[in-house]
Amino acid sequence: MFYSVKGKLIHTESSLAVVECAGVGYACRTTFNTLQAIAGKDEVMLLTYLAVREDAMELFGFATSEELQAFKMLISVSGIGPKVALDILSSMSPSSFALAVATGDIKAISAVKGIGVKKAERIALELRDKISKETISARGGSGAAISITPAAGSAASEAINALMVLGFTQGEAASAVSKLDPSLSVEEMIKLALKTISGK
Repeated sequence: MFYSVKGKLIHTESSLAVVECAGVGYACRTTFNTLQAIAGKDEVMLLTYLAVREDAMELFGFATSEELQAFKMLISVSGIGPKVALDILSSMSPSSFALAVATGDIKAISAVKGIGVKKAERIALELRDKISKETISARGGSGAAISITPAAGSAASEAINALMVLGFTQGEAASAVSKLDPSLSVEEMIKLALKTISGK
């Protein structure tokens, strides 16, 4: 229903940013990272997600498409609601979160306050399963051939999986990673690949 809100930033507090558009103030639940990104700005644009429940409607806003996609992925996990998703993305950047899921780093996910080991394991398991399904779909499609086929467990392979956690297709991720120095760390690959994809 709402793709984004753009206007004057009139109020912020913990986990909340209020953006005034055409005289209406939109209260957007958000992350610490987004609040940092928009701090001190007069006019802002937030990409939004509207959560509709029986007793309420809540608008969530994010400074980047990567954070919005990570939020959507998180709330698709059974037992993970919007508040928990915001807590995770307030403690981890989208690239750090994607890397943790792609590599099965339960310790990094469970380090977030309120996230136990079992919940962290569920997040990693369910989101990695979605990556596998998307990979099968991509291979079975008629799209362009993927330019690289990195060895399983390599930095390039982990970077591609992490980018897929953020919602990019295998082809997009592989194409961006193929242009990078293979000696880079996984996190450096993710950051540079995100810049490459976003710049298209």
